[in-house]
Formats: sequence, structure tokens, C-alpha cells
Amino acid sequence: MRRVASDEEQIAVITETFRLLGDPTRLRILLACLFEPKCVNDAAAEAGVSPSLTSHHLRLLKGARLVRAERVGRQIFYSAADAHVNGMLAEIVAHVRQADIDDGTTDDD
Repeated sequence: MRRVASDEEQIAVITETFRLLGDPTRLRILLACLFEPKCVNDAAAEAGVSPSLTSHHLRLLKGARLVRAERVGRQIFYSAADAHVNGMLAEIVAHVRQADIDDGTTDDD
């Protein structure tokens, strides 16, 4: 039987999740893997960081259950762990974009 986490345990997990997402490099790597699985090299190129740094961040994200890894041949592909992670990040991006529109701020400015 699975134990239900206490409110304090849930708060600790949520706090740690947001701490992990608070790192701009880590967030760029996660966003790179959001809509399609990416190997370390592709995620690194998209995030603009080295493959070794990307691998380190992916290990942390995987430990926090924010990404999942799938081996295909000799490569490992990373993607959002589940629909919850995908939805949460998509909503945050939509929220920021809407705030820019509401403020009259766009990339064209």
C-alpha cells in the first residue's frame, strides 16, 4: 500500500521542484525536451550549453522526476516526464506570453 505524503512533505517536494526550475540553464534544457525527446547533444545545442553540463542538469531533472530517459540503441533520449510536467511548463510559458501581450511587450519591440 502506498503511503500518502504529508502536507509538509508535499511542500518540500514542490519547493525543490521550483528550486530546480529556477536555474535558467536547467529550465532551457527542460524546455528543449518538452515537445519531443532529445538526446544530450541536441538538448545542449538548443540550450546553448556544453553536453557535459547538459548531462549533469538532466541527471538532476531526472532525479526530480521532471524528465524521463529512454534508451534507443546507444543513445538516450530525454523528454518531459509526464503530461503534468508538460502542462505545467506550457501554462507558465503561455502565462508569460500573455503578460507580454497585456503589457504591450513583444519580441518585435
